[in-house]
Amino acid sequence: MPKHVLMSDYEIITDGGRRRRWSAAEKMRIVEETLEDGASISVVARRNGVAPNLLYRWRRLMLDGGAVAVSEDDDVTSNRAVRQMEDRIRELERQLGRKTLEVEILKEALDKTRSKKRMWLAKSQPKDGFR
Repeated sequence: MPKHVLMSDYEIITDGGRRRRWSAAEKMRIVEETLEDGASISVVARRNGVAPNLLYRWRRLMLDGGAVAVSEDDDVTSNRAVRQMEDRIRELERQLGRKTLEVEILKEALDKTRSKKRMWLAKSQPKDGFR
């Protein structure tokens, strides 16, 4: 007969299915800790509850973004703002395409009415000079 195993013998670890959200200020503070002399990214990550690879990524983005801002003498735009602008551009391009199509249709309709009007005027002209 098989031996039954109770579920209480096993530990199930769940994370709740949610990711932790870090504010920009928190990210900056944690990355600045790594820039101090002798600071280890792994130690800083462990102390703040951040995965080291995520902290490396934040640090690289901050340093690269800062370099771009300094070299271009401009503010760094967030990815969110860029996505919003790209979405707006797509919407405007879609609207422009629709209006361009409407203009082409109206031009064709106007050409047809002009040619019909010419034919109508030619037919309505009295023959033999009579009015």
